[in-house]
Amino acid sequence: MRKNLKITAAAAASAALALGLTACGTASDPGSKTESGGKADESKALVVAASPTPHADILNYVKDNLAEKNGLKLTVKEFTDYVLPNTATQSGEVDANYFQHKPYLDDFNKKKGTTIVPVVNVHLEPLALYSKKAKDLKAIKSGQTVAIPNDTTNEGRALKLLAENGLITLKDGAGQDAKLSDIADKKGLEFKELEAATLPRALDDVDAAIINGNYAIEADLDPAKDSLAIEKAEGNPYANFLAVKKGNETDARVQKLAKLLNSDEVKKFIDEKYDGKVVPAFGAVKS
Repeated sequence: MRKNLKITAAAAASAALALGLTACGTASDPGSKTESGGKADESKALVVAASPTPHADILNYVKDNLAEKNGLKLTVKEFTDYVLPNTATQSGEVDANYFQHKPYLDDFNKKKGTTIVPVVNVHLEPLALYSKKAKDLKAIKSGQTVAIPNDTTNEGRALKLLAENGLITLKDGAGQDAKLSDIADKKGLEFKELEAATLPRALDDVDAAIINGNYAIEADLDPAKDSLAIEKAEGNPYANFLAVKKGNETDARVQKLAKLLNSDEVKKFIDEKYDGKVVPAFGAVKS
């Protein structure tokens, strides 16, 4: 039975109060200094905030099978939204997080003044279009409603997927942060912007919805089998990674976890457990 810690309302409030400066960076060589200049206590558990699926599942595999024999104590703390993991990392309530991709982090740091930085890529969750009413893309027609994520980066990602599949046309120059106003031709479609976590539940109320991979898996949706359209993995900038507050990249515990998350054992676990729903994306993240 999993022993993950759940965030409490009090912890959420304290996390939200602590926001810092602004920056973006990458991991450096392994070391042991914390942001305050002191030496990290390797005997203490590394507390990592994570979305339940697949992030916490992957971390719990590391915790149960790899951490102890590699001298790492690991605590997994589950969050069900895309904001608190970063604010909790910034405040020091947790030591690291694992739930997001680089475009989202860059946008978050810019808007919130946080200094969260990536350490190492772990996996990609393909974004996909789902429907309980349409059997294929041809059935998505003028007058129908498509729900999309309302956060900046995932909305742009969703619109790009719709454009690539001919359901809309984007204006020239619309990039990865595209929004509804960047649509040149909606082709008669209506759009509903919703929080990413609510999109699976919205499927009953709309004609189609674009859903992030982790929330799709939690809702028993298979991106490879159930979707009408799915992102390409090749050259995809949306790999999910381990992240920390700037200055903590060289914490020896963080470096140990980064190495384990990029191990052959974790790759095999991801491949076997998710069967293409989640794809390993090992390699350092570039700023």
